[in-house]
Amino acid sequence: MHPEDGFPGRIEERLAAGFDALTPAERQLASHFMRHYPVAGLSSMPQLAREAGVSTPTVLRLVQKLGFRGYPEFQARLRAEIEARLESPLSRHARWTEGVPQSHILNRFADAVLSNLTATLGRIDHSEFDACAAMLADPARRVLVSGGRITHALADYLVTQLSIVRPGVTALRALSNSWPPALLDLQKGDVLIVFDIRRYEGTILQLAELAAEQGAEIVLITDPWISPVAAHARFRFSAQIEVPSAWDSSVALLVLVETLLAAVQERTWPQTQSRMERLEELYDRANLFRRGRPGDGRRGGPD
Repeated sequence: MHPEDGFPGRIEERLAAGFDALTPAERQLASHFMRHYPVAGLSSMPQLAREAGVSTPTVLRLVQKLGFRGYPEFQARLRAEIEARLESPLSRHARWTEGVPQSHILNRFADAVLSNLTATLGRIDHSEFDACAAMLADPARRVLVSGGRITHALADYLVTQLSIVRPGVTALRALSNSWPPALLDLQKGDVLIVFDIRRYEGTILQLAELAAEQGAEIVLITDPWISPVAAHARFRFSAQIEVPSAWDSSVALLVLVETLLAAVQERTWPQTQSRMERLEELYDRANLFRRGRPGDGRRGGPD
């Protein structure tokens, strides 16, 4: 399971990519580590072995299968990943501006965004994506959507569009006093979609835990460093978000959202088409949108 073998570079991704090839004891250790990521890896090797219920040699074998010469090198890499997760906007800006190329910001930013899209699409498991889209297309499941301080805008966008495609879609604000009424009627098999990128928000994790306790299926849209919500998620999609800016980019996250919308629409098109036609009639009656210029073929639909 070495990096040169084509496995993803981050520790958690290497574990997931090579999980099936591990021995039973190594799987037990890997499962413990992923459930308690990243804290479990910060303890000593004997302590990690005790907490996972395996032997110390098992820890060493797994670390070596991950491509590290020993446990100190493994921990150094883990600490670097944690630091990247917790980077503040100011420190990210300082790193990007140090020794930047002389090319224009438009070009540098576009290059970073295109690289983000390539990396994001390359790490998506197609069967997982299709299974998630099929779940979201099931009209028997209610869908709740929530985001964080920045990502609530993506959550709102997803709710606006998905509620046209199918019924039973609700935005859930990340305020704990709004959760009990929303979770009251949550049934087993309903879906909670959450957006959570660094620095991860405790309220989002708490919401996911409560929903999972009620039998909800959790869909997590996160970044490469993986939100702690992943411990409760049935489906997890991580988008590359770094750009030459103090702020992370939402472009790859938005592509994930719009591709999911397209996949759900494709599975529900007869019902979706009927809903959209009725919605157009309501827009017309409300005279909500201005028509396009005569002859240009445009209609005032949901923008």
